[in-house]
Amino acid sequence: MTDIAALRLAVDRRAIDDTLAAFCATELGGIEPRVAEAIRYSVLGGGKRLRAMLVAAAYEAVGGTADCRVLASAVEVIHAYSLVHDDLPCMDDDDVRRGRPTVHRVFGVPVAACAGLAMVPLAARCAYRGALALGLPSTAAADIVRELMRAAGAGGMIGGQILDLEAEGVSLPLDELERVHRAKTGALIVAAARVGVRGARGTDRELEAVDRYGSAIGLAFQIMDDVLDVTATTDVLGKTAGRDAALRKSTYPALLGTAGATQRAGFLIADATGALREAGILTPALESIAQYVVARRS
Repeated sequence: MTDIAALRLAVDRRAIDDTLAAFCATELGGIEPRVAEAIRYSVLGGGKRLRAMLVAAAYEAVGGTADCRVLASAVEVIHAYSLVHDDLPCMDDDDVRRGRPTVHRVFGVPVAACAGLAMVPLAARCAYRGALALGLPSTAAADIVRELMRAAGAGGMIGGQILDLEAEGVSLPLDELERVHRAKTGALIVAAARVGVRGARGTDRELEAVDRYGSAIGLAFQIMDDVLDVTATTDVLGKTAGRDAALRKSTYPALLGTAGATQRAGFLIADATGALREAGILTPALESIAQYVVARRS
């Protein structure tokens, strides 16, 4: 990643943080106070903001010129909701997320569960308003919301979570493991890229290219998550290391070895950037996001 590209991603991240703070300041009125505080704790609790930056980078790559931060922030709200529920005792039962106690450890399980549920319609409203702010007609704005909700639903992230839970204690073959994570992790990353292209009124060819890009980096992201779970510490990760082994999950290092898994992630990144290059929309920002997926340490 070049210094200029790294600086750009850092600037985008700060801008997204500011937009999410404004979202919490204006959108949580009327929500039960403990639930609202849990939402605020989750949404403003840090993180990579990778999905939001991906929306913005895809939007600009296909010619978008307006401020798309509100639209991009909607994807982060969905991601934050998924982490709240993923950490619940009935799911992965985790105590640490982003270097802090998980939402249910701070607010209790009922409040955390309600906060996660409340974040979904809030994200939908944010996405709709963000799309309208870009000058899209209401039908196109509704299509963007539908895209986001489909990725977050039973055919995407939630369905992948169910498959992941069912696979605990089972040794999955590689194709089945990739099926789980293309849904659980990859679906929202693909949607982020597609939402950016749709926001800029991109072409079908551009949507096809970011489909391939998003699918590849989404899978590479999960592979590196698995690698880091066995090679990094809790302090560095910001979440509990070694959880995959504790939950007896199938992982890429278990199937391919750490070196083989890392190599597989590298091949996926090359495919991702190749898809965008073929479509003529590979930008420094999108290339930097792809390279960051395999270079990150947390």
